[in-house]
Amino acid sequence: MSPTRRDVLKWGVGAGAAAAVTLGLPGTAQAAGFYAPDWMGKMSGSLPVTSLTIPGTHDSWCTDPANGTKWAQCQNWGIPEQLERGIRFLDIRLNGLQGAPNEFGLYHGSAYQGHRFQDVLEACRSHFRKYPGETVIMRVKNENSGGQALSDDEFMRRFNYYLDNLGYRSLVWTAPSWPKLGQVRGKIIIAADFTNPWGILNWNSSGHFNIQDAWNETAFTKTGFIVKQFDEAWRNQGAYAMFVNFTSYSGGNWPQQNAYSTLPDVLKYLDARKTQKTHFGIVPMDFPDFYPDIVRLLVEKNFL
Repeated sequence: MSPTRRDVLKWGVGAGAAAAVTLGLPGTAQAAGFYAPDWMGKMSGSLPVTSLTIPGTHDSWCTDPANGTKWAQCQNWGIPEQLERGIRFLDIRLNGLQGAPNEFGLYHGSAYQGHRFQDVLEACRSHFRKYPGETVIMRVKNENSGGQALSDDEFMRRFNYYLDNLGYRSLVWTAPSWPKLGQVRGKIIIAADFTNPWGILNWNSSGHFNIQDAWNETAFTKTGFIVKQFDEAWRNQGAYAMFVNFTSYSGGNWPQQNAYSTLPDVLKYLDARKTQKTHFGIVPMDFPDFYPDIVRLLVEKNFL
C-alpha cells in the first residue's frame, strides 16, 4: 500500500518535531519541526522523477552574509539540514578555487561562499548513506564571475577531475534523459548549466526543463509568475520536461526581504490545493525556513 498524506504527517513528528515551536514570523503558524529525511524512500521506484513535486533551494549554500553581504545570503539552513528537512533540489554555482588548481568553490557571483564542491558532494553522500532511497537533483552552473572565472574547457576538466580523480563518478547520474526514481536512489542527478559535449540533462534545454526564473521583478509581478507556472504545471501533468518554479527574485531588496514578500502567497496557493492530486515539479526557494509549511505541503503532494 502506498503511503498517504496522513503517513507523511506522522513521519514529520519525531523528537525534533515534538520540541519545535512556532518561528514567530509573519504568516501562519510554522511547521518548525517538520523533518522529511527519507520521503523519497517511501515511494515506488517505478515513478518517473518528473512526476514528483520537489522542494528546492536557490543558491543553496549561501548562508553567511559575511561572504558578499546580505545581498549574497539566500539561505539559513546549510545543505545537510536542507536534506534532513526534505529539500531535494540544489542550485550549485561554481568558480575556480584560489590556490587549488583542480578544485571548484561555491560562489554567488564573484563572492566565495566558504564551501568547496566536494563539501556539497560529501553532504549528499552522507545523507544517502543514512537514507539510501533518496536522490538529489543538482543544477551545476559555471558561475563564470570574478577573478576565479573558468573557461568552458577548464570547467569541464575540473568537473571530470572530481568524478574520476576524487572518486565521485559513482555518486552522480549523468545521462541524456530523465530516469525513474529507482534508477537514481543514492545518486545525484546532474542538470548541466555549463557547456559540455556529453549530451547529459541540459538545464538550458526546453526539452529537459520548463523554467520560471523571473528574477528581476517586484513582489507583485514575481508572485504572478509563480502562480502562472504552478497553473501551467497543473495543466501539463504528462509533460516530459521537468517544471521548475523559482520563488526567489532580486527586485531591489535583500533576498531575505523578498522571501517575506512572496512565500506567504506561495503558502496560500499550496494550502488551498492541499487535497488536489497533482505534481508541480521543482520549487526552489530562498529561506524556506521562514515558512517551512511550504516544504511540508510540497512533500505531501507526492502522497495524495
